[in-house]
Amino acid sequence: MRHRVFASVSAAAVLAALVLLPAAPATAQTDLRTGWGDPDLQGIWDFRTITPLERPEQLGDQAFLTAEEAANLEQEVVDRNTELANRAARRTTATESVDRGEDGAPGFYNNFWLDRGTRTVGTRRTSLIVDPPNGRLPEMSPEGRERTAASRAYRRDHPADSWLDRSAYDRCILGFNAGPPITPGGYNQNLQVFQTPDEVVLVTEMVHTVRVVPLDGRPPLPEHMRQWSGDSRGRWEGDTLVIETGNFYDQRRWRGTTPDMTLVERLTRVDADTLEYTYTVTDPQTWTRPWTASIPMQRTDQPLYEYACHEGNIGMEGILAGHRAEEREAAEAAGGR
Repeated sequence: MRHRVFASVSAAAVLAALVLLPAAPATAQTDLRTGWGDPDLQGIWDFRTITPLERPEQLGDQAFLTAEEAANLEQEVVDRNTELANRAARRTTATESVDRGEDGAPGFYNNFWLDRGTRTVGTRRTSLIVDPPNGRLPEMSPEGRERTAASRAYRRDHPADSWLDRSAYDRCILGFNAGPPITPGGYNQNLQVFQTPDEVVLVTEMVHTVRVVPLDGRPPLPEHMRQWSGDSRGRWEGDTLVIETGNFYDQRRWRGTTPDMTLVERLTRVDADTLEYTYTVTDPQTWTRPWTASIPMQRTDQPLYEYACHEGNIGMEGILAGHRAEEREAAEAAGGR
């Protein structure tokens, strides 16, 4: 009898163990949810990558790198960073710079200040753009080409008549990688997410751009109320947070877009250490079709430090003063003829 009881108890224990075994993944999944049941997107997410926004033309239809190609590319970046770090210091001036741009402007940052990362995206895609399938921005519309050409001509002839002629980045109003949409750039490539049942807050390290995204179904702002980062509204579609943004300010000019650009962002918690960020841009006045990019962000335990836009606060005076000096020199030269 004791043997039968022991056997029954043992069988029951084994059965209970088997029933409980599948619960492990469910427990892990529960850990990735908030106390009120939404997917937990909170944390600080690193979006550095050497994967370019657009696929290099020489790669043609190659959508993915091989493991060997990705490893070689990553090593090239590491080697290049090492070379630049060990290069002898060289004094530069406004008329001679080792980092002079194609437009002739002197360099202001060398590689020491940049933090682009050293890894490709985990999927080994050859571009962040996933649609169009060629991994490149769509063709610009005729209106978009005309507007872009006019803007370039104006900036060439009026680089600093006033501070209003400088970009929102120079003026420390927006960060060049903060968007929206968020797109990897030279440095400050972190995103912090906070959540409540009714709102999600996105804080980008660059210029500390903060977006408070309501989830309560409230209507968008009236069309005449436009903001630098647009007007965002969010909702959950399954385990994906969908954010739709419009009402952009007309001086924003992100990649030459118009204030009527619409943006749809999707954030999905893939696992404990990965947040998939995908966005779709629609602006018929700029491009002939919408386009989509996807950026896997990695969790980091590093804190988000204060961003102090010292260059814009101090540099603007120098930029404007320099152009006034150039105007005086030109006037004096013209008067001496």
